[in-house]
Amino acid sequence: RSSYSCCYFVLPCCFFDFHGKYSRRQSKKTQYREYLDFVAQVGFVCGFHVEEDCLRIPSTKRVSFIGKSRTYPPAERALIDNQITQFINSHRTCAVTTSDSRVGFKQEDHCHSLCEVGSEPPEDETEAAGTIWMPGFQPREKVEQIRNCASLPRDFVDEVVLNVAKLLLNAAPQKSCSDIQGGNTNTWNQGESLSLREVAEHLNKETLKKLKSEYGGLQTLLKSNHQVFEVLNGRVHIRDWRKEKPPSKTKPEVKRRLSAEAFKTRLCWFFIHHPDGCSLPSEACPYAHGTEELR
Repeated sequence: RSSYSCCYFVLPCCFFDFHGKYSRRQSKKTQYREYLDFVAQVGFVCGFHVEEDCLRIPSTKRVSFIGKSRTYPPAERALIDNQITQFINSHRTCAVTTSDSRVGFKQEDHCHSLCEVGSEPPEDETEAAGTIWMPGFQPREKVEQIRNCASLPRDFVDEVVLNVAKLLLNAAPQKSCSDIQGGNTNTWNQGESLSLREVAEHLNKETLKKLKSEYGGLQTLLKSNHQVFEVLNGRVHIRDWRKEKPPSKTKPEVKRRLSAEAFKTRLCWFFIHHPDGCSLPSEACPYAHGTEELR
């Protein structure tokens, strides 16, 4: 119903219809196949030539549908819209009467209003779909905001990374002189691990407010800075590159080439900021120890 020129791609996954869980109607088919047929039927009812394809992805649910063209001319749009309304009404479920505080109506009112939907499409296609065709429906914004910490200012991210790293390093007990004299030459300080909650408690309110506006917040920021941190089971560690597995020789040629091309293209954070420097010698570190090594 978006517009006559609309095309669509859908990858059916969870078994839901317009209002809730999809109810099975045919016992001779598998649940997945029956649901696929239902999704395809929706496309046909909406007046599309529906094409089916199987994606090459590692998933048990990889059958997709594509609607690229219509089965009717633009002049018959009102007729098809009426057909869509009847189809929605025939699949409505009115068992639950829970209130929806977001839009201010009850489920029973929702079903009643669907029966009264007009067959004529709105003159203004930009008019909110929820007010005409399906109460409570909230379409996505035309421009989707990127909220994965990638849009945060670089200096802000660098400051958070440095503060968290210092927090982890200072949490570790300092190695005594007796450890060094006793032959323990492994004096590189990896710091302690802290939970995400403990890390967040040490950040100021303004920083946390900025991070909360992003999907994943603090955890997303730390994971995206994988050169410095490792986040496992909700705990934050400083990454020790000595423990990283060397690149596999059996790795596909394309991945090996990409890995080689990325070698020494960024500065080593540990070489610049860690009090003990980098745990790896320059020739073994994938990052540049100084600007003169940058490629």
